[in-house]
Amino acid sequence: MENVHLAVEEEDLYSGYNDYNPTFDSEELENDVGFQQAVRTSHGRRPPVSPNTHSVCVCVCSRIPMASSMGRPMTGAVQDGAARPMTAVRAAGYTSSLTRGSNFDPLGQSKGPAPPLEAKNEDTPEEKIKILEKKVNDLIEESCMAQSMGALQLALEKAKEAGRKERALVRQREQSGNADHINLDLTYSVLLNLANQYANNEMYPEALNSYQVIVKNKMFSNAGRMKVNMANIYVKQKNYPKAIKFYRMALDQISNAHKEMRIKIMQNIGVVFVRMGQYSDAITSFEHIMSESPNIKTGFNLILCYYAIGDRDRMKKAFQKLISVPLGIDDEDKYIPSNDDTSSNMIIEAIKNDKLHQMERDLKVLAEKYIMTAAKLIAPAIENSFASGFDWCVDMVKSSQYVELANDLEINKAITYLRQKDFNQAVETLKTFEKKDSRVKSAAATNLSFLYFLEKDYDQADRYADLAMNADRYNPAALINKGNTVFVKQDYEKAAEFYKEALRNDSSCTEALYNLGLTYKKLNRLEEALDCFLKLHAILRNSAQVMYQLLLEEPQQAIEWLMQVISVTPTDPQALAKLGELHDGEGDKSQAFQHYYESFRYFPSNIDVIEWLGAYYIETQFCEKAIQYFERKALETYKDIHRKFPENVECLRFLVRLCTDMGLKEVQEYATKLKKVEKMKEMREQRVKSGREGSARGRREGREGSAGSAGESAVTITIQNSGHSSNSTKGERLSAKMRSLPGSNEPYEASSPKEIDASYVDPLGPQMERPKTGAKKRVEDDDFADEELGDDLLPE
Repeated sequence: MENVHLAVEEEDLYSGYNDYNPTFDSEELENDVGFQQAVRTSHGRRPPVSPNTHSVCVCVCSRIPMASSMGRPMTGAVQDGAARPMTAVRAAGYTSSLTRGSNFDPLGQSKGPAPPLEAKNEDTPEEKIKILEKKVNDLIEESCMAQSMGALQLALEKAKEAGRKERALVRQREQSGNADHINLDLTYSVLLNLANQYANNEMYPEALNSYQVIVKNKMFSNAGRMKVNMANIYVKQKNYPKAIKFYRMALDQISNAHKEMRIKIMQNIGVVFVRMGQYSDAITSFEHIMSESPNIKTGFNLILCYYAIGDRDRMKKAFQKLISVPLGIDDEDKYIPSNDDTSSNMIIEAIKNDKLHQMERDLKVLAEKYIMTAAKLIAPAIENSFASGFDWCVDMVKSSQYVELANDLEINKAITYLRQKDFNQAVETLKTFEKKDSRVKSAAATNLSFLYFLEKDYDQADRYADLAMNADRYNPAALINKGNTVFVKQDYEKAAEFYKEALRNDSSCTEALYNLGLTYKKLNRLEEALDCFLKLHAILRNSAQVMYQLLLEEPQQAIEWLMQVISVTPTDPQALAKLGELHDGEGDKSQAFQHYYESFRYFPSNIDVIEWLGAYYIETQFCEKAIQYFERKALETYKDIHRKFPENVECLRFLVRLCTDMGLKEVQEYATKLKKVEKMKEMREQRVKSGREGSARGRREGREGSAGSAGESAVTITIQNSGHSSNSTKGERLSAKMRSLPGSNEPYEASSPKEIDASYVDPLGPQMERPKTGAKKRVEDDDFADEELGDDLLPE
C-alpha cells in the first residue's frame, strides 16, 4: 500500500500548453536589451563543458540568474524538478564543441566585411570584344526603334554606325587570333538592318548593294530569301521584268515545306503581271493559289483578271469561289453571354473586344468589301443587262455564308439605276424593302426620301424620312433628311432639333453640323451658327464651303477667311467677287479691282462684276475700257433674255450685232438662230395671208350665187347681203388685230427695246451659298451651298 498512489491528486500533463509566454516571442528580440548586448559583445559567452556532473550543476546554477537571459529557460535546465527532454534539432549559432573564449556570433559579424569582388580586367582582348559586340547590338536595337517611331534618317545613321562598329569588331578578332570565332549572326543582322534602312529611306541602289552582299555570302543560311526584298525594290522602281526574275529565283530557293511563304511570293508575281498587263500569266498564278490555299485577296484579283479579258463564265466561277473562301473565324454567337454561368460571362466580356476579336471583325469587313465590289463590277458584264447580273449575284450570295449582303446588293442595284438616270426603276427597287427587316428598311427609306427630295416632292420625302426613322431612330441620315424636309417648310426650330438628334447619334456627322449652322443662321442666332462652322472647320480643314460660311465675322476677319478659300479654290469667281466687295467696302479700290478682275476672267458673265468694273474705269477716266465692260453687260443681259424668249427676233438681232462688234465666235451661232426664227415668222405670216385670201374668195363666190336667185326673195337677199357685209367688216378688223399680235408659237415682243431692264441680276446668286442638300434646292440663295445630304444617303 505504500507504493500505491492515487491518481485523483495527479496533475494534468497538458495543462498550460496553450499559455502564452512572452519569453519565447522572437519578434521582440530587437527590443531585448540583454539579447542585443550579448550579440554585440562576449557577454553571453558559454563556459567550457566539463565531464564532471557536479560542475555541470554548478554551471547551470550559475547561469540561471544571468541578467542577459531575461528569464529564458536554458537548454537542458531543470525546471520544477523535471528534466527537459533532449531534442535532435540544434539551435542556430550553437555547436556541441565550444571552446573557452568563443563568442555568440550567429550572423558571423566578428569576421568582418566580405572581401571585395575581383575587378574585371577590361584590357584583355576577350573583354574588349564582348564590349564591342554589346555596342553593336545596342545600335541595331536603337536603329529599329527609331524606324518604328518614323525617324527614318536617325535609323539609317544608327545602322551605319553599327556597320562601322561591326567591321572594327571583325578586325579586332583577326588581330587577336580569333578569326575563326567571328559572330556570323551579328554580321547578318547588321547587313540586313542597314539594307532595310536604305530601302526605307528610298535609297534603292544602296539597299540593293547591301542585299547583294548577303545573298553572295554562302556562309549565311537562308540568304536566298533576301531576293524577295530585292524584287520588292524593283517593283517600287517599276522594273517589273527584273522583279519577276528575282521573285522566281527566291521561289526556287525556298523549299516546299515553307508553303505559306511560297504562296505569298506567287501572289506577288501575279500582282506584278497585272501591272504589266499580262493577265493570262497573272491568272495562272492566282488560279494555282486558289487551288492550293484560297484567300479573299487572291480570289478578288482573279475576278479582276477575268473581267479584264472579258470571260463571263470564268467570272461567275471565280465569284462562286470567292464567296466560298473560309475565313477561319469563330461565330459571333460565342461572344453572347449566357445567364447561368457567371465565370463564363466574365471570360466572354474580357475577350469580346480584345485584339483577336477585332482582327476577326476587320477580316470579315474586308471580305464583305471585296465581295460587294466584285459583284458591282461583274454584274453588268456577266449577263445581257446589269439587272439580270445583279439578280444572279444576289442568288449566289443568298446561298453562301454572306446572306446579309444580299440586301446590300439590292440597294446597290437601285443606286446603279440612279447612275443611269432611271429614277423610276430605282424607286421601284427601293420600295421592295419596305417589308424587310429594320436595318435594310431604314437604308432603303432613307434613299427614297433623298430621291423624292431631289424631285422636289417634299411630301413623299417627308413620308419616307418618317419611315426610315421609325425603322431605325439612330440613323443619322434619316434624321438629316427629316430635318431638310422641315427646313424647306421654314420650320427652322424643328429642323434644328432633328439636326441635333443626328449629332447625338453620330457626333462625326458633318452634314448635320453644317445644316445646323445654316439653320441657326436663318434664326439669326449668329453666335451659335459661327460656333457650328468653327467646329466643322476643325474637322474639315480644307472645305471651301465651310470657310465661306465663316464670313459672319468682322470684315477684316472675313477677308482672312476668304483668302483661305482662295488658297483652296483659286479659280472660284464668286469667292473672288466677294473678296473684291469686302475690299471695296473697306475703301481699298486697288485690291477690290484686282479681285473683281480675276473673277471676271474666270466667269465673264456676272453682271454685278461687269458693272463694277465698268464704273471703276469711268471713275478712273478710262472710258474706252469701260465701254468693253458695258458691252459685255449688255451681251449677258440679252443672253439671259434669249434664254427666256428663244424666238424673240429683236433680241437675236442685238446679240448678233454685239458679238460681231466684240469679235466673239458666238456670232455664227446667233446668226443661224436668227435666220431660223425669221423664216418661221415668214411662214406664219404666209399662212395667215393665205387664210385671209381663201376667206375673201369664198365670200365673193357666195355673193355671185345670191345674185342669180328668185325676185320674191330679194328683200331677204338684201338683208342677208347686209349681214354678210357687216360680218365681213368685223372679220377684217379682227384679222387686222390678229396680225398685230404674235403667232401661237411666237412670244410676246416689247414694242420698244427701252422697256428691257438693263440691270437684270442673275437669279441664282452666289454659287457657294446654296443648300447643303442632295436636292440642290434653293431655300434662300444667301445662306445655302450646293451639297448632298450625306455620304450614307447613297452608299457606295
